[in-house]
Amino acid sequence: ILRVMGATGSGKSTFINLISGSKLRVGTDLKSCTSDVHETAPFSFGGRSVVLFDTPGFDDTTKSDTDILKLIAKFLADTYQNGAILSGVIYMHRISDVRMGGIAVRNFSMFRKLCGEKSLKNVAIVTNFWSEVAPAVGAAREGQLRSDDGFFKPVLDKQAKLLRHDGTLAGARMIVAEIVKNHPMALGIQEEMVDEKKSILETAAGTELNRELVEQARKHAEAMEEIREEMKVAIRERDEESQQELRMAANKLKAEMERVEMDFRKLQADHDEDKARMKEEIRFQEQQKAVAELDMAKKELAESERRREEESKQEMERKELQDKVQAQQQEMFSAEQDAMRKEMSELKRR
Repeated sequence: ILRVMGATGSGKSTFINLISGSKLRVGTDLKSCTSDVHETAPFSFGGRSVVLFDTPGFDDTTKSDTDILKLIAKFLADTYQNGAILSGVIYMHRISDVRMGGIAVRNFSMFRKLCGEKSLKNVAIVTNFWSEVAPAVGAAREGQLRSDDGFFKPVLDKQAKLLRHDGTLAGARMIVAEIVKNHPMALGIQEEMVDEKKSILETAAGTELNRELVEQARKHAEAMEEIREEMKVAIRERDEESQQELRMAANKLKAEMERVEMDFRKLQADHDEDKARMKEEIRFQEQQKAVAELDMAKKELAESERRREEESKQEMERKELQDKVQAQQQEMFSAEQDAMRKEMSELKRR
């Protein structure tokens, strides 16, 4: 089982369709086509049955980051609980991007938090769209991605692979061949949610998202304060055009602030729901344990009673046998006494 992630427009669905023969929807611009987790039908690869999962990125245009995290986290937790462990994760990156901007850095940061440190050796970072750049330019960008601590270097230092995809089936097969030979390993968020019973907010990815939302809220508050100050100046100078522009900027910023606030609430609500669910699960498990202990006590009591009855029965049988033996001995003794008396009588008559 392989999972494919990456920013919107990084070529995830195209790569999956190429290697698996699937027909997942492919975007032609930077609008998201993958807003849910999609899986391919199992296909044979090198004598193995392989399934690829296409997952949305955290720059999705149709869902909030909280919704995306919930979607991916639930999918990964369910997969792990059902006993299916990933052989690897592919992260697609456009080499055609002039630079790795804030959204791309943030997307990869969330990806890393989902994976956890231990499973990074099963990660393959795949650079895509090499046909859209000159070879020298692409190589220079690849070198920067490989060597910069702000990009892929920390993950590569943890034994992740940096591979190129040339857009061909042969190239895609070489990439998958590098991953399917991995020893399957649970991702960090799977262990956190399933083994450690953490809510999404308590996971490394949830904590990172919460930190980013706090930072966005702080920046929005500062920006709104700047707009207010500029509005005061525009009103004082009777600058109607600037006032109109500032109102539009304020409305746009307010919408962003409301979006962040909604994400906050969703994340907290999910945390509360997860905690309530886990509390109910613990209560149910304790009830099941109490019932099992009661059943065990009943079985032990019944077994003890059975043994006592068996011992009592054996004691009665032993006593009956003893009484029978004593009666037989008494009968034999009486017979011997009678015989002796008869013999004595005979002797006297003679």
